[in-house]
Amino acid sequence: MIPKGGLNNMMKQFNKIQQQMEELQRELADMTVEGAAGGGMVKVTANGKQEILSIKIDPEILSDDIEMVEDMIVAATNQALTKAQELNQEKMAGLTGGLMPNLPGGFKIPGL
Repeated sequence: MIPKGGLNNMMKQFNKIQQQMEELQRELADMTVEGAAGGGMVKVTANGKQEILSIKIDPEILSDDIEMVEDMIVAATNQALTKAQELNQEKMAGLTGGLMPNLPGGFKIPGL
């Protein structure tokens, strides 16, 4: 049995959390992280929404083995995406921390 006004209060809290999540998504779009490989010869920048924003390749390595350059691009991209995911999780934990304590540890909110 839900206490009187409990459902209404729960819905207000849910709406507040939803608004905070939308604001967080806007903030994450403006935050950037960088992945690098080959001693910084390849740099990949991503935002907190895990979108690749740019790839910079030092022209010196363009005459190197193409497979090595491709591997550096993949490594830098994966590093940038991992950092973006960690940033996303860190910011989300700050938002939801303590609000939903009974959810299993592996619970993920779709789209976040």
